[in-house]
Amino acid sequence: MIKIKKDLCDFCGTCVSVCPDDAIELFETRVIINNEICTDCLRCVKVCPFDVLEAGS
Repeated sequence: MIKIKKDLCDFCGTCVSVCPDDAIELFETRVIINNEICTDCLRCVKVCPFDVLEAGS
C-alpha cells in the first residue's frame, strides 16, 4: 500500500506517468491511489521529486 503525504504534494503528475497499473489519478488539488489495483511496484515512490509517496502497510 502506498501512502501520500498530501500536504507536501505539488500535483506534478510524475507518479501518474510511471504507474504501470494506472492506479494513480491526479486531480487539481489531490492525488488518489487505488490500492485495489496497485501492485506495489514502488515506481511512483522512487520517482517522486518531493518524497511525497511512501510504502506503507
